[in-house]
This record gives sequence, structure tokens and C-alpha cells, in this order.
Amino acid sequence: MTGGAGFIGSHIVDAYLREGHDVVVVDDLSSGSLQNINPKAEFVQLDIRNKNLNEVFQSHKFDAVNHHAAQMDVRRSVADPQFDASVNVLGGLNVFENARQHGIRKIIFSSTGGAIYGEQDYFPADELHPLRPLSPYGITKLCTEKYLFYYKEVYGIDHVILRYANIYGPRQNPHGEAGVVAIFASKMTRGDQPVINGDGKQTRDYTFVGDVVEANVAALSYTGSNIFNVGTGVEHDVNYLFNNLREHLSQKCIEKHGPAKLGEQLRSVISYSKIQKEIGWAPSVSLKEGLRITAEYFKKTPNK
Repeated sequence: MTGGAGFIGSHIVDAYLREGHDVVVVDDLSSGSLQNINPKAEFVQLDIRNKNLNEVFQSHKFDAVNHHAAQMDVRRSVADPQFDASVNVLGGLNVFENARQHGIRKIIFSSTGGAIYGEQDYFPADELHPLRPLSPYGITKLCTEKYLFYYKEVYGIDHVILRYANIYGPRQNPHGEAGVVAIFASKMTRGDQPVINGDGKQTRDYTFVGDVVEANVAALSYTGSNIFNVGTGVEHDVNYLFNNLREHLSQKCIEKHGPAKLGEQLRSVISYSKIQKEIGWAPSVSLKEGLRITAEYFKKTPNK
């Protein structure tokens, strides 16, 4: 499991261990945390671009690779597209080449449904929607998807590509360009004033991390190769998030708006019909309930 010390990856590690699997976590801790790593998992601190990744594959007989390690900051990808590509494309290739050399037949890859479609032609977007990423981050995710197609066609390595909506929940890092839910919750619990970019009417498909974990558990037993959206098919605006979190956290901060971010996508929402039909997965946690769970987490860890 690459990126297994991160927000989403660590939850998946927990689930795989509960399912009775042995898990090795590879993470450089650049954005993940030691506190997130399940003590039952074996941990190797390593950058996925490092040539020593070969030693990890040599010393274990992996049945599958779940690849979540990534440079995930969209704004950093714009500021430094070369670094973004070095991690997401070259790092991914290092993982895939090691998988090929050591006979691994299955790769699960965390892609993006929020960034890969760009400004949508219709709502919600399904997997057949045109792919028009508007950031280097989205471009590297699309590029990596194409490499996985290559490894399937040439070497027979199956892949399950999961295109995530906007994921939120416990353990999300509120620093940097992180998810707005974590940023708002962290600021509110510290008594700071959150600022909403623009009018707050920009919408996203907010999906609870626990539901994403279930998609990754299902993907592990899926036979063949496929691409699936992982989202709720429902969009909510930022003002809704702010007011719900303020209610859950019993905060009196005002709804303060700042300048809009240039180039920010106005609407993003994806369909989960395909994964429901093929695997039987569907989201089960409502946004209101997911925000309540997340708020409780940040109450307990206000300095997160």
C-alpha cells in the first residue's frame, strides 16, 4: 500500500487488516503521519521514486498493489508542474515497473473524478465524460491511467482505477490545499475565523472516507480491469459545509467571504451508477452524518 500513512490510505490499510490481509505500507511521510499507521501493518519509510523500492518488492510476495501515494496539492501542481509529474508520473512508473518485474497481477489506483473531467458538459459526470483536466495534477492522474492501460495490454496486469470525488473525513490534513471540510473544522475548533473563497456557491461532490474505503475493499476482489467513479452523485456548495460544521461544532464564527480563487471550477459532481452496477458499491453515509463524524474527530484533535 503506497501512501498508507495518509488520510485515505491509512483508513484503507485498517480495512484490509480487518479483512485478514497482510499489509506493507510504503510512505515517505511528506504528508502522511506515523500516527495514522496501523501497528499491525509493516511500515517502510520510502519515497516511491526511490530505486530502493525494488528491495521492498523483492523481500515480499505481494498479491496486489494499492497505489495511493501522490502529490495531491492542485495549487502546488500549478506552481511546480515538474515536481508534480516527478511524483505522480515517474513515481507511479517506479511502482508499476516493480510490480511488473515481480509478477504482480493487480494494481488499484486512486485517480480523480474531481479534476480529470474539467468543466463538465453534464451533471453528474459518468466515466464516459470527456477528459479535460485543467491542472497539472489532473493531467498526471490521466497520464497514469494511460500507463495502467499500457501495462494491462502489454503485460496483462489488471487494474482497478477509482476516480474519487472530493473526499473528507477523520484524519484529513487541514494544511496546505487540503479539503475545505478539514480546513474549516480545524479553524473552528481552534477558534479561528474560516474564510470562504468567493460567494461560496461553488459545488463539489463530497464523499465520506468510510465509503471510499468500502470501494477499495470491493476493488480488491474485483476480477478484470475497469475504471469507476467513486462519489455520491449529489453536489453541495461551500456555504452548506460551513453552516453545517458551525452547527456541529457549536461555533459562533460568522460566514465570512474572501476573494474568489482564479480558475476555480464552479461545479463538480460524478455518477456512481457504473460501480454500483458492476461491484454493488454505493455511498451509505450522508453528508450531514459524515460532517458530524468529522466534526467529532476534530473536537478531539483540535491542534490537528
